[in-house]
Amino acid sequence: MTKHLPDGESQRRLSDTGVEAPARRGRGATANPSGRFERSGREIFDDGWGPSETARLRTEVLPERACHIITRNASPDIPFDRSINPYRGCEHGCIYCFARPNHAYVGLSPGLDFETRLFTKPDAAKLLERELSAPGYSPRTIALGTATDPYQPIERTHRITRSVLEVLARFRHPVGIVTKSNLVVRDADILAAMAADRLVKVAVSVTTLDPALARRLEPRAPHPLKRLEAIERLSAMGIPVMVIVAPVIPSLNDHEIEAILAEARARGAGEANHVLLRLPHELDALVSDWFAEHYPGRAQHVFSLVRQARGGKVYDAAFGRRMVGEGPYADLIAQRMRLAKARLGFAGERVTLNADAFSPPGAQLSLF
Repeated sequence: MTKHLPDGESQRRLSDTGVEAPARRGRGATANPSGRFERSGREIFDDGWGPSETARLRTEVLPERACHIITRNASPDIPFDRSINPYRGCEHGCIYCFARPNHAYVGLSPGLDFETRLFTKPDAAKLLERELSAPGYSPRTIALGTATDPYQPIERTHRITRSVLEVLARFRHPVGIVTKSNLVVRDADILAAMAADRLVKVAVSVTTLDPALARRLEPRAPHPLKRLEAIERLSAMGIPVMVIVAPVIPSLNDHEIEAILAEARARGAGEANHVLLRLPHELDALVSDWFAEHYPGRAQHVFSLVRQARGGKVYDAAFGRRMVGEGPYADLIAQRMRLAKARLGFAGERVTLNADAFSPPGAQLSLF
């Protein structure tokens, strides 16, 4: 059954698009609402003809044929102007993921579709080699995994991220990796060699140290301890590692900031950063429903603090404010981060990668 929705209705409660709990066990979202570009919405109801047992949602993976693999941006508040995302959608299922609304661009739901209907970019390495070899290409650090995790579970079999790293290593091109998976350690052979020439650093996201909370927030992401172990193993091999406390969720994990930083620093992380909870587009309603199911007593207080840090709105997309917010609550979080980083001995400046080493294979032959 479908029903047409008036403008702005996509931000309503999602109870009529919910999926039974047994079917979504191990998933983050509680619902599968239509994306903001759809002309109709879904409504689930019992007509008496349904199966007696609810089937578990399965992950579907399809190839996506891309024309280009490097995405450019001109955002003034992020330290990179180009990125690569080997996958669309993410099986980690983090309810807070700001990339969820991107699934609407392919006519799918930012809810359960985002974590169960995934797309690979099998030609990523071939496209990257072509783009890096283009006349006039000027190297700057490529950010790998800025939207969806390059080391999500399907990377174990598809190995697209590793193939991208192999190309970057051959071209001696700098790369910054963002992940919340210990699978990154699998590629330590490539990363350690690149790190010796200041060509790579890895940012590991640690949202909470509480396994029970992590299971609800990010159900298919590795255990927090596995991420800390990844930080330790990478650091021991001379690979620069940053810990990202992200997202900071008011009244849910904000009390853990200092503990996360202390654990990460003890494991060898040299840099630290944080991101305040971001709720663009459909994410507002998805997170609201998640709180209604898991922490109903906290929802009102959490969203009150979110609005306080977002100028009275649920989300403020303005450059310079979208990552960390503003106002008393946001300032308090930033101050706690500064004090903890100074006390624990985190670096005050970020590691700068080496773009001067860029050397396309066969470039010397072009001189003759």
